[in-house]
Order: sequence, then C-alpha cells, then structure tokens
Amino acid sequence: MKTFFTRTASALVFVAIMLTGILYSPFTFFLLFFLVNFFALQEYFKLIRNIDPDYGNTSGWHKTGVLVASCALILSFTGDHFAGGNLSLGFLGWWIAIIFLMVLPVGEILLSNEFSLKNIGYSAMGLLYITISFGLLIHLCLNYNTIHFTAGPAGIGTGPGWLIPLLLIIFIWINDTMAYIVGSLIGRTPFFPSISPKKTIEGTVGGMILAIAAAGIYGYYWGSQWLSLQHWMVLAGLAAVVGTAGDLMESKLKRMAGVKDSGNIMPGHGGFMDRFDSLILAAPFAWIYIHFFAMS
Repeated sequence: MKTFFTRTASALVFVAIMLTGILYSPFTFFLLFFLVNFFALQEYFKLIRNIDPDYGNTSGWHKTGVLVASCALILSFTGDHFAGGNLSLGFLGWWIAIIFLMVLPVGEILLSNEFSLKNIGYSAMGLLYITISFGLLIHLCLNYNTIHFTAGPAGIGTGPGWLIPLLLIIFIWINDTMAYIVGSLIGRTPFFPSISPKKTIEGTVGGMILAIAAAGIYGYYWGSQWLSLQHWMVLAGLAAVVGTAGDLMESKLKRMAGVKDSGNIMPGHGGFMDRFDSLILAAPFAWIYIHFFAMS
C-alpha cells in the first residue's frame, strides 16, 4: 500500500511539472526538456559504464566536454526564438557545440591515458540518441506557431507550439496504458521475451490500434483546424510503433547493464530514460513526418 501511494504521489508531481513546463510558455518548454536531456544523458552514460567498464576510464575533460556539447546542441535548436539584441541562445549554442565537438577528440587524445575511439563512439551515440531527439522536439514546439500545415477542409492552420509534442506524449501514454490493459486481459503470445518478458503481441497490437483510434477521434472532432485527420492518425501510429521500439531499446540497454531502472529520480518509476524512452525515439520520426509530409 505504501508503495502504491508513493508511486501515485510521484506520478502526480511528475504530471504537474510536465504540464506546467509544456503549457506555460515556449521558454519553460525549452527549459523542461533542456533539463530532461541533461539528466537522461547522464543516465545513458551510467548504463554504458555498466555495460563496458572501459568507458569509466574516460578523462574528466571527456565527461565534461560531452555534457557541455550536449547542452550547446540543445541551445542551437532554439534558433532565434530567445534573443537579446543581436545575440540569441541558438547562435550561442551553435558555436559552442561546434567548438566542443571539434576540440573534444583532440582533448581526448592529449588528456586520456588510453585513447579509445570506442569511447568517443559511445559518447557520440548518446548525443545522437538523446540530445538530438530532445532538440528536435524543442524545435518542433518553437517552430509550430510559424509553420503552416495542411488542414483538410479547414484549409491551412497553425497552432500553439506545444500542441504536437503534447499530443505525441499523450498518444504514447495511451499506447502504453492500453497495451498493458489489453495484454493483461487477453495477452498470450510473448512479443520480445528476451528483452521484455511481460510484453505480448496482443497487448502491443491492441495498444497501437487504440492509440490510433484515439487520434482519429481527436482529429475528427477537434484537431482538424490544425492538421487533417490522417496526419493525427499517422502521428499516433508513429508514437505507438516507434515508441514501442524505443521502450524495447532502453530495456535492452538496462538488461545489458544489469540494472532494473536507469535512475531513481522518481520513486517507484525509475529515472529520466525510463520515463522518456518512447519519446526519445518517437520525437525524431514525428519531426521528420511533420516537416516533410504535413507541411503545406
């Protein structure tokens, strides 16, 4: 019972922080995912150190430099949205990222006792896997107000920047919740027993169908002024399919690292990667779809 109340309380706090950050202003949206990226990246590095102890031998310069480069990359995705005079956060982040990504390998060669291309590869994968994903999510939010989308019979529409990221998160949540419920009721066939023994094919397919159905209902009754029905359904499909792959990917990393959770920031719910594993992989695909297929 105590565990239930702990999980419930931490979940409510998590939802309150998420909604405040996403809905309050574009800057709080950016700040929220800037911090999520920072802590999720550190959890990724911890997993990699458990998987390959050699990664623990990287120099302090390497560890600090990768985090600085990650923060700078996130800043670069803001473009000209947060500017004072002739200087913007995006411009500043872009140049800091270039400088650190150029000098980081040089510093690794000069300052590490044992130079390892493998360790550089681990760090680069973290930037690609986590930082670029959250950067694209921020870019999607900040540019949605200024991008025109095809909106079917309603013509061309724009919407609040948080709309697509928030709906993407909701579609992922519906998929996960419905997959659990359907799997508990009728699940019989294991989906990926070597990675996630509790997932079933019936639950996975059921969650995807219900997430797409929910997107269809939203698109038909409320969302058509911004995106046409088929776009909402495709986004939900991406959230379900790619989000499930993201969940399995993080589960594989944790299994290889020999840990149950990526962190313990949320009592009863794990770490940042545990909470955002599906979004990490779904965000780039959503960005690609919106910018190359949903734009007018």
